[in-house]
Amino acid sequence: MQIFNKQSYTTAGFFTLGLRLVIGWTYFSAFWRRLILENKLIEEEAGYIGVKFNHFLPNALGIKPLIEYLVTHPEALWWSMVIFTIVEAIVGLFIMLGLFTRLMSVGVFFLAMGILLGSGWIGTTCLDEWQIGVLGVASGFMLFLTGGGYGSLDYYFSKKGKAFTTKKWFSYLGSGELYIKNLKPIVFIGSFAILFLTLYTNQVFHGGVFGTLHNKSVKPKLELADVTWHGDKLEFEVYRVEGADVYGSFLIGVQLETTDGEILYKWDGEALAKMEKDNINNHYVAKVAPGKHSLVIPLGAKAIMTFNPEIPHPGKSVVLRLIDISGLEWTAEVN
Repeated sequence: MQIFNKQSYTTAGFFTLGLRLVIGWTYFSAFWRRLILENKLIEEEAGYIGVKFNHFLPNALGIKPLIEYLVTHPEALWWSMVIFTIVEAIVGLFIMLGLFTRLMSVGVFFLAMGILLGSGWIGTTCLDEWQIGVLGVASGFMLFLTGGGYGSLDYYFSKKGKAFTTKKWFSYLGSGELYIKNLKPIVFIGSFAILFLTLYTNQVFHGGVFGTLHNKSVKPKLELADVTWHGDKLEFEVYRVEGADVYGSFLIGVQLETTDGEILYKWDGEALAKMEKDNINNHYVAKVAPGKHSLVIPLGAKAIMTFNPEIPHPGKSVVLRLIDISGLEWTAEVN
């Protein structure tokens, strides 16, 4: 039995006008910022959106293989960012106008899901990306149920008697009465599924439901692998997996030392700032690079580093130590 008639849907859709306008602008503004106010789709320039996308990689949930594929294939990444920006523009504009509201609400749902799974772990103060993601998912679901109403182009064209608005498919892609016999199970199951998704991602990303809270966006964290010293060549892989996405980890020291703490060789901040780029083999679009006074490692960057100690291997156990300007240090045994 239907619990809503056509008038009820029109009224419910009208009540979501403020939500439609705000949700629509949040997505349309992404296009506006990237192409109108400033072009952030130029690969060689600072602010390229592909680098921001690379920042999501270390702790993305479920879609990490897709992100890694794109950041290791720059041309595919660029086209993906272009398509993603165009989709955000269309979805945002159409949601604000209330044109094909239900179809666009599906777009809102999946765009928000992408934000949630990719970057829900990022947020230095208020878990920003996670909140945007879960609210977008819930809003997309609700807008699909209500459609547009007074204040939407769907309603305007319907009142004008446009032929396409009388077709049954329009009720599923636009606005108006949903021809579903019993909406109650859909509303209950959908709502509690979104609540479960909210609690699950909150716990996985931030420990926000039980246990110890954690925020992976506060302190930089580096992972070291494949550390080898053969002859006059020291090589290791460095991967930055945590910390704020808006600035890098600033290495001011790389040193080799014995297990009892004796420093065998050291590269300070000045030496790292002058490091040859040929000695840095970057894997992704976010690149480890020499800075003004240090070696800069952006979030999500992974590279094989090559150094040339001017001393022979001492023939005993050696430890590699990386020192960040914040005072944080990371060590690994040299093979």
